[in-house]
Amino acid sequence: MTARVALVGANGHGRAHRRRIAELEAGGVLRLVALADVQPIDEVPPGVATFADHRALLAATRPDIVVICTPPHTHLAIALDALDAGCDLLLEKPPVPTRAAHAILEAAAAEAGRSCQVGFQALGSLAARHLFDAVGAGLLGTVGAVATVASWRRDDAYYARAPWSGRRSVDGRPVLDGALVNPLAHAVMQSLAVAAAAGAGHPVLLEAERYRTRDIEVDDTAFARITFGGGLRLMAAVTLAGEDFIPGEVMVTGSAGRAVLEYPTDRLVMPGAAAPAGRIDLLENLIAHRRDPGRHPLVAPLARTADFTTVVQALAGAGVPAPHLVDEAFVTSVGAPPGRVRVIGGINAVLREAAETMRLPAESGVAWAVPAFTESLLQTTG
Repeated sequence: MTARVALVGANGHGRAHRRRIAELEAGGVLRLVALADVQPIDEVPPGVATFADHRALLAATRPDIVVICTPPHTHLAIALDALDAGCDLLLEKPPVPTRAAHAILEAAAAEAGRSCQVGFQALGSLAARHLFDAVGAGLLGTVGAVATVASWRRDDAYYARAPWSGRRSVDGRPVLDGALVNPLAHAVMQSLAVAAAAGAGHPVLLEAERYRTRDIEVDDTAFARITFGGGLRLMAAVTLAGEDFIPGEVMVTGSAGRAVLEYPTDRLVMPGAAAPAGRIDLLENLIAHRRDPGRHPLVAPLARTADFTTVVQALAGAGVPAPHLVDEAFVTSVGAPPGRVRVIGGINAVLREAAETMRLPAESGVAWAVPAFTESLLQTTG
């Protein structure tokens, strides 16, 4: 039977989901039955119902699968309603803000007997899976360090895209819009997946420096050093105020070799056989999993993202210091609003140095850096 799919959050990034849903529908994989958004929805396909409220959608159309592409702080309530209606979920990243919410969602899915796939599409990369398998098989020897670097730019319009953009909280709920936990979350998730493949255990300590170059409540530049129970360390160094574009690299250093995965493009450089090309589509995988769970395990099940949620909670918690405003002497504005971007001079070299040395910028004497905050993750994971 063809899966009946609904999309909650049809505008904004939801348009990318609509395009992919249309492709799969053309191939006979699914049927789109409904769209929901709090704003008017344009270009609605014939025969597809539209709603302003997800609960009305669930009651009227009873879909098999709900794709949730709404602001992160709304995910949990919508997901619980969809599970209660008997639906499987494709939930955009970041899934939820805390481990408590993560546990609630896992328990609800188990009780309902439904599946929850999280929108970390880079986990479907065949090159990434090749890397995870190689690390797990010991082909790089003992892995002692994992690092990820990305240098992007986001303009004024990006921070005006929605009422929650650049905000720390909305109506008392945490908003996950910092560089590490939203736009560059894939860099963090890929690195955590490598650590898991290396048998590193759970993360136990976070040391982080967070910065901003504009009037926002969250970071646009961040450095996080994560230590795992087995001793492995991970450095994430990312910015949205970058110089030359670095799409996103995950670097794995082992006693017998080194690997570099450019995760947005699935380019993998490592010893041994070349990695296969292509990706497993998350929605198509979820539909196949519904038919035959044993043959088609989920690519990005909610349980696989637990360590990511641990890091998110530590970075975005109420007690975490606000990101430090970088002094104007080190920042340049490029272009005019709404396309204006802010660029930190020399930031790409700072990112690279952090990744290669595992030192945070303040430890390397970077002029604009301030000391890190430290957060134990033991209670969070345990």
